[in-house]
Amino acid sequence: MAQFSLSAQLRTRTELRDGQGAPLPAGAKPAVFTSQRSRLTAGYAMPGLKLGLTVQDVRVWGQDASTINRVTTADNNGFMLHEAWAEIDIVDSLQLKVGRQELVYDDSRLLGNLDWLQQGRRHDAALLKFRHTGWVLHLGGAFNQNKENSSGTVYSPVTGYPANTNGSQQYKSLEFLYVQKKSLSFLFLADQFSKYTTDSTNVKKWQSSAYNRMTTGLFYSWKKRITLAAYYQFGHTPAGENLSAALLSAAYLHPFGTRFTAEAGIDYTTGGKAVSAFDPLYGTPHKFWGAMDYFYVASGFGNKGLQDYYLKGKYKPSAKWSVGLDVHQFFSAASYNFGTEADLTASVQLHKFVGLEGGYSHFMSTDYLTSPGVKNVANARSNSNWAYLSLNIKPELFSK
Repeated sequence: MAQFSLSAQLRTRTELRDGQGAPLPAGAKPAVFTSQRSRLTAGYAMPGLKLGLTVQDVRVWGQDASTINRVTTADNNGFMLHEAWAEIDIVDSLQLKVGRQELVYDDSRLLGNLDWLQQGRRHDAALLKFRHTGWVLHLGGAFNQNKENSSGTVYSPVTGYPANTNGSQQYKSLEFLYVQKKSLSFLFLADQFSKYTTDSTNVKKWQSSAYNRMTTGLFYSWKKRITLAAYYQFGHTPAGENLSAALLSAAYLHPFGTRFTAEAGIDYTTGGKAVSAFDPLYGTPHKFWGAMDYFYVASGFGNKGLQDYYLKGKYKPSAKWSVGLDVHQFFSAASYNFGTEADLTASVQLHKFVGLEGGYSHFMSTDYLTSPGVKNVANARSNSNWAYLSLNIKPELFSK
């Protein structure tokens, strides 16, 4: 029997940004705005075939003039196709999924859908999926082009829209192998970036050849209590420099009864210069390195690498309510102090399909963080704030 489902999502988020992403200079005024994600998701399943389609619109309230039928600025057009994929059964244990899709693996550190960002992240890719006797094996690939060319494979990344968590350009092609058995998984990922030359006016001329970067490593999770990860990155950076970098992570979560959990952990990424700076690829950094997105998200921090020592607590008095408090102490890979961040969040499920979430974050930065070689903020304030309130309405419209 075929099954069809249709769901919707309307998620608004009002933010107060008073130093989110990087400290503001003294005298700068905070920003306040409301963004909105509007999604419609359809799914179809029958024996041997699944289809998925998600269309979405992401805008800031007031972005469009209220009396015209187009956006005020073409670059702000937020209507797009987020997902459009088909998955077919080749045999019982082997499927092929092809089209625009999210790639989410392990804890989403290196491959995630970046759901916190209103527009999220997706890939135009093909994915071969194999599962047998507890083994999971995925082989994926993507090859990007700007248009239907008559000759050549020159790819010009879209400028102004960083494609990964470290601000790099969009990849020209990508391949990965993922193998998982019980608590342990292995990832090998290669992504290629178009080579380029720069003319006298600093304009890039893209070439058909590409630099190759590779990332490989292991992820281990035991009953969601102990989490360990180690990854090594090598090859070339998107700018063509020789690369040797690493990421190490360890965390332990302990439940205290049924209502409270506490977690302690450390993340370490190499850095100091571009050739040793680890790039967290296409993950969800907001989940790991502080809610104010100072590292691997909003603005660069000089390829300094990162040490993050953190404590997290979560109290859930009922199935509807939860409150969390996270504290991070950040250092560069060379142990220079970046600062301290505290994140307080609370959420309540108002209805089966309606959730309300809010949070407040405070960052106490150091002079080193705002120095020219890191964030490069002159006359920076030492204390920064960020707050948000989000309403998430996600009903199931139809299922048959």
